[in-house]
Amino acid sequence: MKVKYYLFILTLGIFFTTACEALLPVSPTEDEVLDGTIAALNTAETAQHLRGDIAFTKVFTSVTGLGPIFVSNSCVSCHAGDGKGHPSASLIRFGQTDETGNQFLTMGGPQLQHQALIGFMPETLPLGASHSTFVAPINTGLGFLEAVSDADILALADPDDKDNDGISGVVNWIELPDFVKPMPNAISKDGKYIGRFGRKAGAYNLFNQAVNAYNQDMGIVSSFSPIDAYSGKESDPEVSNAEIADIVQYIQTLKAPIQRGAEMADIKMGKQLFMSIQCGACHQPSMKTNSSTIAGLSNKTFSPYTDLLMHDMGKVLDDNYTEGSAKTYEWRTTPLWGLGLAKNSQGGKYYLMHDGRAKSIEEAINLHGGESQKSKAKYTALSNTEKQQLLAFLESL
Repeated sequence: MKVKYYLFILTLGIFFTTACEALLPVSPTEDEVLDGTIAALNTAETAQHLRGDIAFTKVFTSVTGLGPIFVSNSCVSCHAGDGKGHPSASLIRFGQTDETGNQFLTMGGPQLQHQALIGFMPETLPLGASHSTFVAPINTGLGFLEAVSDADILALADPDDKDNDGISGVVNWIELPDFVKPMPNAISKDGKYIGRFGRKAGAYNLFNQAVNAYNQDMGIVSSFSPIDAYSGKESDPEVSNAEIADIVQYIQTLKAPIQRGAEMADIKMGKQLFMSIQCGACHQPSMKTNSSTIAGLSNKTFSPYTDLLMHDMGKVLDDNYTEGSAKTYEWRTTPLWGLGLAKNSQGGKYYLMHDGRAKSIEEAINLHGGESQKSKAKYTALSNTEKQQLLAFLESL
């Protein structure tokens, strides 16, 4: 009897375990999510990444330094799941239409803080300022882009279109803020350096980007950027240097997006079409990192589908706003990796291009002009089957 009893209990246990497992949600695979770390992090690097993850999700309040004017109250509110942002969390940059330097820095520029704590008034655009709306890009893989050498970026530039292909990518030469030091083997021109982050490549490195985000997005003063966005006066730090270092390392060590279904016939054909109509001339399929103090980023070949250069995108995308040496119609080539997962952080729908105006990948292609006009025409001339194969490839990234 005891044997039968134990067998009954064992069978019952197996039944309930199996039933419960069937009810549990299936964990997504690595290629279905953007969050995750690069390979080969050591113990100290992993610990710092985790601290940075906590800092990234921290919600600021008036007690912890938020505002009094701001765009958002946390990093994660604009980069859910480290993915692309939704237009509801977009930001507005403002300035002027030439490259003489932002003339509105003493009037709240370069970013509009459109929210405010109770008792304060949010900013409004100054008279005469041109402006552009930016939707937050994905965060993943940025450490790889930061580790590409200036020499490699310049090698891709062709400002005079010497190869006569109609594509003449240029770098955005920017002035470094006092708190940013040039990276090893940096290349300068007339005291300016190559910008590589932001829609118009207006930020030099991820440290530059993070400090700006604290100050301009959340109104958080640091020792690196001590001027309060509201008062215009120097204030005591509201975030520690260590926390900024943690969040920078967190972003640096986020994994690169992983392509899905790369060996499927339609996706392989789609990639061939992508290259044959010259999309890959700007959206470079392969880049290599330089040496890095983080082993997992050092001398790695990766596939971001960008050249980190500025390109003339035509009249439709001319927003009358400039940063650094970028013209109003020039935009940094957006990395395409992670494109197929963009909807996951955008409420189930696509909001593509710098301002989220494109509601599908095909609509984004059709908005291309300027240097990409020939490629758009070649895409239009594809058969319906070929278009679906090319779009399937882009969805796989």
